[in-house]
Amino acid sequence: MLFPTTDFAIFLAVVFALSWLLNPHRAAWKWFILAASYVFYAWWDPRLAWLLALVSTIAWASALWVERTDDQRRRRRRTLASVAALLLPLAWFKYYGFFALNLANAFESLGMRPPLPLLQVLLPIGISFYTFMAISYVVDVSRYQIQVSRWLDVSVYLAFFPHLIAGPIVRGEELIPQIRRPRDAGRIDVSRASFLIVGGLFKKIVISSLLATQIVDPVFGAPNAHGGLEVLIAIYAYAIVIYADFSAYSDIAIGVALLLGFEFPANFDRPYTAVSLRDFWRRWHMTLSRWLRDYLYIPLGGSRQGELRTAVNIMITMLIGGLWHGAGWTFVVWGAFHGLGQVIGRWRHRRAVALGIMERSSAWIVARKRFVTFNLVCLGWVFFRADSIGSAFEILGRLGASGSMALVTPIVLLTIAGMLGAQYLPRDPAARLQEAFGTLGPVLKGAALALGLFAVTTLGGQGVTPFIYFRF
Repeated sequence: MLFPTTDFAIFLAVVFALSWLLNPHRAAWKWFILAASYVFYAWWDPRLAWLLALVSTIAWASALWVERTDDQRRRRRRTLASVAALLLPLAWFKYYGFFALNLANAFESLGMRPPLPLLQVLLPIGISFYTFMAISYVVDVSRYQIQVSRWLDVSVYLAFFPHLIAGPIVRGEELIPQIRRPRDAGRIDVSRASFLIVGGLFKKIVISSLLATQIVDPVFGAPNAHGGLEVLIAIYAYAIVIYADFSAYSDIAIGVALLLGFEFPANFDRPYTAVSLRDFWRRWHMTLSRWLRDYLYIPLGGSRQGELRTAVNIMITMLIGGLWHGAGWTFVVWGAFHGLGQVIGRWRHRRAVALGIMERSSAWIVARKRFVTFNLVCLGWVFFRADSIGSAFEILGRLGASGSMALVTPIVLLTIAGMLGAQYLPRDPAARLQEAFGTLGPVLKGAALALGLFAVTTLGGQGVTPFIYFRF
């Protein structure tokens, strides 16, 4: 079920009304929201709803198993076994085909028979997100950061439909306490929720769809048919497409959760204003970044065991982060690119400190860092978007070529420039605008929302494509 559809609007209206009606009755509310979340998930393919239930049950049982011992060595072994059990469904559904195909290619190149059968395994939607949330819950229990919860609470935590398909990746300590207690309907931040939902719809239906259809899909689909300028603008356009698409889902998810009385963590913080690749990952998909930091990078040793080990830990973290996005060599290259960029950035900083060179922070230097970082991120997006590594290099090889410029239209350029410029706007005006909206009466507030939705439906294209991160 896609957010920007009539089906979801009807679903949300029913869930909103019944959720608040059942709010005082905690057990009934939990069973209702769990059932609603499973309907939302099964809308894609009811045959795979059992997998979400399986992962939820494994997480609940594993946390109980881990919690029953205070012996740290035994607790660590149980945690590792639990994490392995949670990763098994993800490994099978998402990575078996990739592993078997590459293994078959390696064996065939040696004239040997492939050891594993090549199977077409259907990828369950959202499996990467709820698997990572399940792992974080078990690990947090093992670290004494959260208490063991009932099966129903854990199941609602993992299946809660606003975050289920594409995040944000919410931790148990953030969401489970909210699930346990009744919420106050009088404290719903309708203004913020409306801003997030309507803004998300605009970014998805208007911005992302326009740039994808006008230039990104044609250029990446047939790069040899386009000149260097079209390719360059398409690369910049894709940076906007993936940001608008993914941040739109996060905004709508956070807004829907607010309407139901829940607070989710923010997932984006103007990522294209970053001054380094490390800074970029503090701003892009922030809930995944902190997950990789807290459950992978720091347990590997973080930056506590020397620069060589730190570099290795960064590379491992980013390679796994790349593979998390998809089972393909393009994602491996993309993760390695960001890892290597961060390692080089750390080396340059250490070298400057060793030479006694103080980094200046004038406006021109900051602007230069932002320009370089943005272009490095865009270079990485080429591999993220391309169908293969060969296709990515084919696209990059066209940058200096002559050819048509027909796709470089004023609306494309203005959309890219507008979205980039919006990231540099100060936060205060937007906050004041939201506050002003909140002071409006019901009639004016409804009229403003209707006007926003009218703009979305008028400017948007026909139909709604799935969000990019649905396949991760």
